[in-house]
Amino acid sequence: MTMTANEYGSELNRVPDATLDFWLIKVMAVTMGETAADYLAVNLGLGLTVTSLIMAGILVIALALQFTQKRYVPWAYWLAVVLISIVGTLVTDNLVDNFSLRLEMTTIVFSAALALTFIAWYASERTLSIHTIFTTRREIFYWLAILFTFSLGTAAGDLLAERFDLGYLNTGLIFGGVIAAIALAWFFLGLNGILAFWLAYILTRPFGASFGDLLAQPVEYGGMGFGTTFTSLTFLGCIVVIVLYMTLKCLIDEDEQALLD
Repeated sequence: MTMTANEYGSELNRVPDATLDFWLIKVMAVTMGETAADYLAVNLGLGLTVTSLIMAGILVIALALQFTQKRYVPWAYWLAVVLISIVGTLVTDNLVDNFSLRLEMTTIVFSAALALTFIAWYASERTLSIHTIFTTRREIFYWLAILFTFSLGTAAGDLLAERFDLGYLNTGLIFGGVIAAIALAWFFLGLNGILAFWLAYILTRPFGASFGDLLAQPVEYGGMGFGTTFTSLTFLGCIVVIVLYMTLKCLIDEDEQALLD
């Protein structure tokens, strides 16, 4: 585990660093969030409203578990991420399907909500760094920002793929190209790390969701026809494997730290 040396002393950070396995599981989580929301609402016949209420209730429980940890625990953290990915998708779908808001408007609304969250977070804490999430207030800001990134990403991805008729593959490639440009700007041009992280975090949502739709949607709708069940279970299995790896790595790191102490 990583200790944060700052004014709060030896408190443990409650969220993971942005390592390669972090980004891999994040993309898988957002892909599964897109397909799982469709599976529950459409394939199981629960409907958008019932699915939203059920998943929101489960998310509240998962976040309560996460907040009790007071440190980064892989299974608790990634359970919350997967569920908030599903709920973020459902929030956007509700606004579009049940309240008839255009995708352009939902994109603007969630962009504004995310910007206000960052403004309030910085005004309160003077940092947006993910390396200093070791108080409840900072963690609340963190998860609120995560929710809005998922909802914004869903709206922006659907806007390009469906409203602008670019298709799922082209939309995924566009967002993937922008993410690559951000990574290069951070690595070679000195782009601020916090800004680079949050831009990439926002864009991985429509990137992953576009490829999720590409795999799951029927061929006549521009997809590959694998279905939401197969796609969701495949990515869920990958997530479980990576979380197990992360858990084992954390245990090894803790044992090594105990030996050093």
